[in-house]
Amino acid sequence: MTTRRATDNTKALDAFMTSKFQIDAMLERLKALSDDHFETNPDEINWGHVGTLNHYASLLRQITDSAFKEGEHVA
Repeated sequence: MTTRRATDNTKALDAFMTSKFQIDAMLERLKALSDDHFETNPDEINWGHVGTLNHYASLLRQITDSAFKEGEHVA
């Protein structure tokens, strides 16, 4: 019979929490930028702004699809 040793996951937990804090900070910055309409003046919006925002949305969609197993990440 094989006996499993308990493993110390302290380093993994520390790395996980570091990544989580980085994600939380990025999300807070994105939320603040969104609340400020991505630093645009509504009277000056052009198709370039639309393209940039669509690009951001596409990148975020890749993340959310992966995290929630949606889109191309459906099991």
